[in-house]
Amino acid sequence: MLYQVYETQRTLMEPFVDFAQAAAKLYGNPLSPLGQNPFAQRVAAGYSLIYRLGKDYEKPAFDIQTVDVDGTSIAIHERVEIDKPFCELRRFKRFSDDTATLAKLKGQPAVLIVAPLSGHYATLLRDTVKTMLKDHKVYITDWKNARTVPLSDGAFHLDDYVNYVQEFIRHLQGIYGNCHVISVCQPTVPVFGAISLMASRGETTPLSMIMMGGPIDARKSPTAVNNLAMNKSYEWFENNVIYRVPSNFPGAGRRVYPGFLQHTGFVAMNPDRHATSHYDYFKDLIKGDDASAEAHRKFYDEYNAVLDMDADYYLDTIKTVFQEFKLVNGTWDVKSLDGELERVRPGDIKTTAVMTVEGELDDISGSGQTEAALAMCSGVPASRKKHLEAKGAGHYGIFSGRRWRDIVYPSVKAFILEQSKAGPAKPEARAAAKTTKAVARPARKTPAAKKAARAK
Repeated sequence: MLYQVYETQRTLMEPFVDFAQAAAKLYGNPLSPLGQNPFAQRVAAGYSLIYRLGKDYEKPAFDIQTVDVDGTSIAIHERVEIDKPFCELRRFKRFSDDTATLAKLKGQPAVLIVAPLSGHYATLLRDTVKTMLKDHKVYITDWKNARTVPLSDGAFHLDDYVNYVQEFIRHLQGIYGNCHVISVCQPTVPVFGAISLMASRGETTPLSMIMMGGPIDARKSPTAVNNLAMNKSYEWFENNVIYRVPSNFPGAGRRVYPGFLQHTGFVAMNPDRHATSHYDYFKDLIKGDDASAEAHRKFYDEYNAVLDMDADYYLDTIKTVFQEFKLVNGTWDVKSLDGELERVRPGDIKTTAVMTVEGELDDISGSGQTEAALAMCSGVPASRKKHLEAKGAGHYGIFSGRRWRDIVYPSVKAFILEQSKAGPAKPEARAAAKTTKAVARPARKTPAAKKAARAK
């Protein structure tokens, strides 16, 4: 019922929100009779704040039209390469009429950015994408709002997430021969699982995987987010935060973890900071500081735009990552496309270089949680492992803003370039990297190979 109550309240508030928007424009226009009032600017600022606090925030656009590459403006064409029920694989195709620049772009490495499916849209990584486009061919997972996915498209589990990632990796490998994978926050676990399974089957794995601010081992330096997931039972989450989508959406009847609940949790973590930010916006409007006001609008247009997550995926993540720690305990079994359960073994990764990134002040994924992946990759030589702690960076600072551009990105760029030049680790390097006694296992077939075998 909570979802229906929320939607009813939002519908009832809509006329008042529209009125606040109109009043803000009337009082803010100096040519309007109301704009001649000595307190007009203050009144306009108040109505503008009311409008922004009450409006519905839709999914923002990436809106990356051009990027600058060595002083040359490169046109960007955004398109969907693969359209899955719960996700779109987006490509940011770069164009230039300068022959030398075009030749340089063609030789740059391909990168799959796996965006988090944790409440916000993939556009939260806009700065990540725009920065990466200067030196890489960039693809990103653009997750869909579960309330827009019809029930006929089935459920979505954490296993499906892993299978999506593998399909996207194979897609890039089919075009470029190989690729690099960057996962930000939540997807570090399913990406780690996807590449581990590919390695166990004997498939070609990416040249490198960069994991940033994710809960690989959520037991280390637990944060408020970790504590909530650990201290409440699985049944508590299922009974208290899962609701059905109302009838006015395409996904009517689907069980979801609503985006508005996630947004409430985000705000509750730092309520004073958000209250101060909104008050500063009000003062900026009164002062006529349009630049600061616009910066506020851009941030909250993104921050307030949230999506619903399929209930099965959300509950799987709670149990697997934050309660039973299946990845680090070696007990995580993933159902493949053909219905077989496969054990995730990070130690089987041998030819993929690994880099982990953490923010010194991260209050979402605590210190050491992401770095734990390095020890788990026992088959990867130490020379192909790297860890970076971004000093002064919080959770968002490791993938967006000045610290991302000045501290994190140069290191990530250098790591990708180094692995692109080196190529996959040679067999002799892999043998030298073994630190435990090998256990002989027959090579697993890829899903495509299995399908072909059954067709014979």
